[in-house]
Amino acid sequence: MSHSLEERTIALAGVFQAATLVQQIARTGRFHDATLENSLRSLFATDPATTLDVFGGELRGIREGLTALHSVLGKQGKPDDIEVLRYALNLIHLESRLNRKPEMLDIIGKRIDQARHTAAHFGYLHGNLVSNLASIYQDTISTFRLRIQVSGDPAILQQEENAARVRATLLAGIRAAVLWRQTGGRRWQLVFARGRVVDMARKLADQANASVYH
Repeated sequence: MSHSLEERTIALAGVFQAATLVQQIARTGRFHDATLENSLRSLFATDPATTLDVFGGELRGIREGLTALHSVLGKQGKPDDIEVLRYALNLIHLESRLNRKPEMLDIIGKRIDQARHTAAHFGYLHGNLVSNLASIYQDTISTFRLRIQVSGDPAILQQEENAARVRATLLAGIRAAVLWRQTGGRRWQLVFARGRVVDMARKLADQANASVYH
């Protein structure tokens, strides 16, 4: 896997896309189907040729993540941005914990592989698959002492389908954090190389937007 700034930025955008989706689902129960599908689909991209292949091979598959990455790291002023940043940093931290637990990684890998048939038969947004992925997160990542506290509308989060979407999306965020580490991503870069990351995210987001409107 390449360690270029572009590859790292795409991977990090995957983390921020998951964080943004979690915020949207928890607050409103609404989300862009294509964005959620691309994030959940990334869990099954286990042998990609490039980082972008994890998200469908096109920048538009990670467009919301690139936009969020540019907005959040570039400004960090609005409460909404701070919440997305908190989710993203927690995902990165949880992934670093997970990386030290090979047995748990093996369990997650096997259970995702078992879910491939469901994904192929029903699609990536079907309730059966989402519930399956949510249970993987709940049985593994949720057992860590640090757990991501999701803020939102209690009435929305109490709906089983939304709770499952949040957990499945968090699992996709962990997958993106794995990818970020594999491309050379480190937490110190979010402080000392933030400007370069923000500039690259803006450039890639512009390209993604251009591909959508064409």
